[in-house]
Amino acid sequence: MNRYPLWKYLFVVFLLVISIIYTLPNFFGEVPAVQVSPLKTTVKIDTAVMQTVEQALKAATIPYDGIFTDPNSIKVRFRDTDTQLKAKDVLDKALNPIADNPAFILALNLISDSPSWFTAMNALPMYLGLDLRGGIHFLLQVDMNAAKNKRLDGQLGFIRNTLRDKKIAYAGIAREGEAIVMRFCDAATREKAQSELEKATNDLTLKTGESAGEFRLTAGLTPQSLIETQKAALEQNITTLRNRVNELGVAEPIIQQQGAERIVVQLPGVQDTARAKDILGRTASLEMRLVEAHAGDPAARDYDPGKIEAAIKGNIPFGTELFYERRGAVSEPLLLSKQIIVTGERLTKASPTFDQRNSQPVVAIELDGQGARMMREVTREAVKRRMAVLLVEKGKPEVITAPVIQDVLGGSFQITGSKTPREANDLALLLRAGALAAPMEIIEERTVGPSLGAENIAIGFHSTWIGFSAITVFMIAYYLVFGMISIVALAINVLFLVALLSMLQATLTLPGMAGIALTVGMAIDANVLIAERIREELRNGNTPQAAIFAGYDRAWGTILDSNVTTLIAGLMLFLLGSGPVKGFAVVLCLGIGTSIFSAVVVSRCMINLFYGSRHRLQSVSIGQVWHEGAEKHHKDTK
Repeated sequence: MNRYPLWKYLFVVFLLVISIIYTLPNFFGEVPAVQVSPLKTTVKIDTAVMQTVEQALKAATIPYDGIFTDPNSIKVRFRDTDTQLKAKDVLDKALNPIADNPAFILALNLISDSPSWFTAMNALPMYLGLDLRGGIHFLLQVDMNAAKNKRLDGQLGFIRNTLRDKKIAYAGIAREGEAIVMRFCDAATREKAQSELEKATNDLTLKTGESAGEFRLTAGLTPQSLIETQKAALEQNITTLRNRVNELGVAEPIIQQQGAERIVVQLPGVQDTARAKDILGRTASLEMRLVEAHAGDPAARDYDPGKIEAAIKGNIPFGTELFYERRGAVSEPLLLSKQIIVTGERLTKASPTFDQRNSQPVVAIELDGQGARMMREVTREAVKRRMAVLLVEKGKPEVITAPVIQDVLGGSFQITGSKTPREANDLALLLRAGALAAPMEIIEERTVGPSLGAENIAIGFHSTWIGFSAITVFMIAYYLVFGMISIVALAINVLFLVALLSMLQATLTLPGMAGIALTVGMAIDANVLIAERIREELRNGNTPQAAIFAGYDRAWGTILDSNVTTLIAGLMLFLLGSGPVKGFAVVLCLGIGTSIFSAVVVSRCMINLFYGSRHRLQSVSIGQVWHEGAEKHHKDTK
C-alpha cells in the first residue's frame, strides 16, 4: 500500500544528485579572469586565437588556472588581480598589434572558481542582480547628424527613382550640405518634377531657383520630418539594443531614453562583460552598394583586375572607394560605388536557411516597400554584378560579404557566400540586430555598485535561515517524525529551486530572495495539510498504513487547488509586472512547482521508506492524535 516502485526512488535520487551538482557552483565564489572576445564581425574565436593566448602567457611566464572557450569568447582564469592585470596587458599587445585598429576586446572579469568539470557540464552559479552584485552601466550617444544624413541619402535615391519612373529628364542630382539639388534644362520640366515629387512625398520642402542658366529645384527635409527622423532613430536603436541584450540572456535589463539623443543601458548581474561591450558597443549600421570592379570572379561583369591594381596604387576612380573583403586569411580588394542602394533601416527580416537548388547555407532577406523598389531599380541593370554588404562600425565600413547578383532583386532575396550554417546564422543575427537607424557611441561605461550592497545579501540569507529554523522547531515539536521528514523535504525543495535557477542562469535580485523566503513559508503548508489529513484518518479509526495512504491521496486535491490559485497570481505578476516584480514572480512560480513535487513525491518517498515496509504497524510518530472519546472527556472535565 505504501511502497513505491524502484524506479521512483531512483528518479528522486537522480534529481537530488543533479540538483546538488548544479547548486554547488554557487558556493565556490569567483576569481579574477581576462575575457577575450572578437570586436569585428570578420574575426572569429578559433584554435589559432587560443594558441596565441597560450603562447603569449607562456612567453611572459604568467601563471593561469585554466582557459575556457565558447563560440564567442575565451576566458583565462587567474588566482589574483595583480596577475590578471599583467595578463591583460600582455594579451592586448599579442592580439591587437595595431592599437588604432583592434580586432579583439579584452575585459577584466570575474568567473566562477568551481572545478572545470562543473563548467564542462554547464553547471554555473546564478547571476546576482544590480541590487545585490551590481552590473554594467552604459550611456550611449546617438549620432543624430548621421541619422539625418542617412535620411537625406535615402531621399536622394527616392527622388532619382521617382523621376526615372515618371520619365522626367534631369541634368543632375547631388547632395549639397543638408539639401538635395536637382538641375533641369528648362522651367517646364522643373515644374513637372516639382509637381510629381509633391504628390509622392510630404517629407520634403521644395524651392525653385536659377543659377548660371540652370533651372534648379532644391529639396530639404521638413521640420516635422526631422523630428520624426530623430524620434524614429531613437526608437529603432532602443529596439535593436533590446534584441542585442536578448543575446546576452540578461534578466530585467533597463534600456530607456535619456534626453533627446542618449540611451541608458543597465545590465544587472552580467558576468560576460566583454561580450556585453562587444554587442552593445557594436555601433553598426548596414549598407548595400554595388561593386564597380574586382579581381575575384572572372564570370562576373565587374571583373577588372587592371582597375583594381590602379586603385591599390592610389588611383581610385571618382565616385568609388577601395575596400577589402576578408575570406579567412585572404583579403580580396573591391572597388565599391559610393552610392548606397539601401540601408539597414529598410531591412524587415533576415533568417538563415538553405538554397533549395544546391543545399548551400544562405540568408533570406526581406525589405520594406521603399527598399524593395530601390533594390529593384538598381539591380535591373546589374545582373551578374556583385553587391557588397557593408557593416559600418564606429565610422569604419567593412565588407562582410559581396555575392553575385543572379537575378533582379526585389523585396525578397538571398545572400550567398556563407560556407557553414553557423556563418549564415551569424550573418543573419548581425543583419537583424545591426539594423541601427543611426550609429551610437558609448560615452560612459561604469560598473554600478549594488544599490543595497552586501548587507542586503546577508539580510536575505539570514531571513531565509531564521524562517527555516523557526519552521523546523515548530514542525518537529508538533509533528515529531512526520515533522522531521517534512523539514527534510522542505530543504530538498530549496535545493531544487536553487538548482533550477542555476540551470536557467537566472539573475537573482533582492525580490527574488524574498520569493525564496516566501516559498519556504508556503511549501510547508502542503506538508501540514498532509499531516493533518493523516491525523484525521487516524481519529476515524483507520490503521496507520491506511491513514498514510488516504492522507496523501485526499490531501492532493486541496494542495493542488491552493497552489494553482497562487500560481495564477504569480503568472499575472509576471505578465503585467516589470523589473523587480517580474523577478519575484519568476521565483514564486518556480517555487510553487518545486514545492508541490517535494511535498507530494519526495516526502512520500521518505515516509514509504520509513513506514512502508512494516507489515504490522501499530502507530506512527505524528504528534498528539485527538480521538472522539478524548475530546468528549476533555469537554466534560471543563
